[in-house]
Order: sequence, then C-alpha cells, then structure tokens
Amino acid sequence: MHDNDAPDTDPTGRFLALVAASLAEARLSRLVLSKHRGPDATLNRVVVRPIVLKGQLHLSFVASHTTKDLTHNLLPDDGIAHLRTLIDGHFSHANLLTSTEDVQLLVSRKGKCTLLRKPVRGDAPVAAPATHDREKKRWVSIERPFLVELGVADAQHQLIPSMSRKWKQINKFVEVLDGALAASPLAATDTARPLHVVDFGSGKGYLTFAVHDHLQRTLGRNARVTGVELRQDLVRLCNGAIDRLGLAGLHFDEGDVRTYTPPAIDVMIALHACDTATDHAIHLGLRANASIILCSPCCHKQIRPQLLSPHPLRPILQHGVHLGQEAEMLTDGLRALLLEAAGYDTQVFEFISLEHTNKNKMILAVKRSVPKANAEVLAQIREIKAFYGIREHCLETLMAATPA
Repeated sequence: MHDNDAPDTDPTGRFLALVAASLAEARLSRLVLSKHRGPDATLNRVVVRPIVLKGQLHLSFVASHTTKDLTHNLLPDDGIAHLRTLIDGHFSHANLLTSTEDVQLLVSRKGKCTLLRKPVRGDAPVAAPATHDREKKRWVSIERPFLVELGVADAQHQLIPSMSRKWKQINKFVEVLDGALAASPLAATDTARPLHVVDFGSGKGYLTFAVHDHLQRTLGRNARVTGVELRQDLVRLCNGAIDRLGLAGLHFDEGDVRTYTPPAIDVMIALHACDTATDHAIHLGLRANASIILCSPCCHKQIRPQLLSPHPLRPILQHGVHLGQEAEMLTDGLRALLLEAAGYDTQVFEFISLEHTNKNKMILAVKRSVPKANAEVLAQIREIKAFYGIREHCLETLMAATPA
C-alpha cells in the first residue's frame, strides 16, 4: 500500500517520525540503510537496532565497511538526528522493519523521496531490545555498609561514578585473595581458628575493609585484620568508620613496615610499598611464616645504578627508559625467585593500577604444603646476579641476616 493518499511534503521527516514512534512503542525490530552514495567508498550499509545500555534505551548503529564494522550507540533523540544525516546524501534506501509494518524510504538520484508502507499480516513478534549490560560477578556486594562509609557508594548503595575504578580494584583484589586462600594451607584450617591479616600501607582502607568483609561475611572465617598506615589522620578515619559500623576483628594502627611487628601473620599484604619497603614487607611475611604474601611494588631504585657497570646489555641500557624497565623486571623477578627458594609458589602478574601509581604489577606468593629442594632456584639467582653485575638485592640481604 502506497502512502500517497495525501501529498507528503517531507517524506524523510515522516519516515523518522515512524522510526521514533516504533521505538517508543517497542515495535522496532531493525532498520537497514543500503545503496550507499556518500563520499566513503568503503561503506556498504548500516544496520540499526534498539539495545539497552546501563538501563537506558539506545539505538545501535553498525556500519559495515569493506574490511571492518564500526559500532556507535546513541540515545534515541541523538540516534534519530544521526539517521537524518545518513539519509541526507549518504544512502538511497532506508528500510524500517517493525512488528506492524514494513516502511521504505527511497531517494532518487535527483533527491526526490518516496515513502512506501506495507502492513505486516498478524503482528510479528519483536524481540526485547538486546541488553549489553552484562551481569558481572561481584566479589563484594555494593550493598555493604562500609562502601557507603568510605565514599564508594551513596546512601542508596549506588556506585559513585568517580569511584568506579576503585570499585574494580576492590573486586579484583578480593578475587585474587580468594583464589590464593583456596590454594594455600589456610584452606584446610579450622574456620574458627583466628586468621591474621596485616595490610601495610593501608591508606583509606578500601581494600582492608573489603578483605575483612570477605573473610568474615562471605567465607565465615574468624578474621583478625589489621591495617598499618603511616598517616595518623587516615588511621583515625578508618578506626572511626569501624566504630560507627560496629565491626569486630578489624583495626588500624599507625606504623611503618620496617619497624612494625604484629604478633602473627597468616596473610601479608603490602601495596605500593616504595623501593626496598617491599623487601622489608616480604621479609616480615617470611619471618612470620605467612601462608600468603601479596604485594604491589613500585619505585625500583636499588638495582638500577648497579646495572650501569659494563656487561653485554650496556648499549641497550644506556637509554633511561630501558634501564628503568630492566631494573623493575630484575628486582621483581629476583623477589619471586627468592620467595620460590623460601618455599612459596609465586606468580607475577598485572593488576588494576592503584590510585597512587600507574604501575600495575603484583607479586603473589602462596606457601607450599610440601617443601621441595631449592638448590636449582638458588643457582638461578646467582647466575642472574652474575650476568647483570648485581651486587646486592635488599630481600636477599635481609633473608641472609635471618636464616631459617
């Protein structure tokens, strides 16, 4: 049936109005723009479908080029405006498919527009708009009161947009810790037995609170979690939040990893421990026979000047950026090997960057249930040090001063 009962002075406007109406009434199935005549010779057609993003209805534009597809998602009003731009001067054929009718807009070479409408026999079912809001596994519920107290969520337990990166860090960290716990000797211990966790450089306590919450609330462990922080104001802030929330088994102390000695450590955490502070934290975990050592190092200063002595890589390491990268790799690589030699299974992997630094490396060491010989690892350490001319590594020096 032709829509020509009355003169149509604006077929394109009428077509776009039909698109908007079908979208608002949940009748829109898809819209196809074809017979491209615009300046981009690689563009073939555009397919438009309704989708839901972050709870809001959008129009998803998939532009098919000769070698690639490009997707743009726009809110309805912006999408309709973009459609007009595409039709005007770019495509000669627009086909709107809805549950009730098939609408075509044809544009001649001279720019004359014709609108054709054909009803669909028996309302065709239209699938609900596809949702791109993937349900992600969250290791910490956004409903937890400590997230409101620390400013991650608002009073209605909605994530504050500026804290989205911190929210990802919290969940990823708890995921890493949960996997480490399952692989460690702690998995076989009585859940009633106190599990001592110390978090050095705890800052505002986001991760410390999350670890306590996961251990006590999710895993049902008798957790004793201590945050250790140099800044007295942050210690007061965190302990104030603990008092307001009435949390048991969580406390913050003012202290430094080089001098602070807790009575027991099952899990040692040290994030953004600068330079050799990471070595002191690892060494403290080793002396306490911690089952899990988890650290995120930065500022690798000790090894860097030692690499300036002549060796085969000197022409490459003359560039500062290469020297820094090599020093970082060697420092953390040797830390991992020293932990292996001390009886741990060790991983070095990328983590979500902390707010203090753009570095995102993490070292995870889990105590082995059954010891194994370490002669081969110790030989590897000696060989690496000899090749690079490394005279001293802080962690190795600390371990040698306090032999097992």
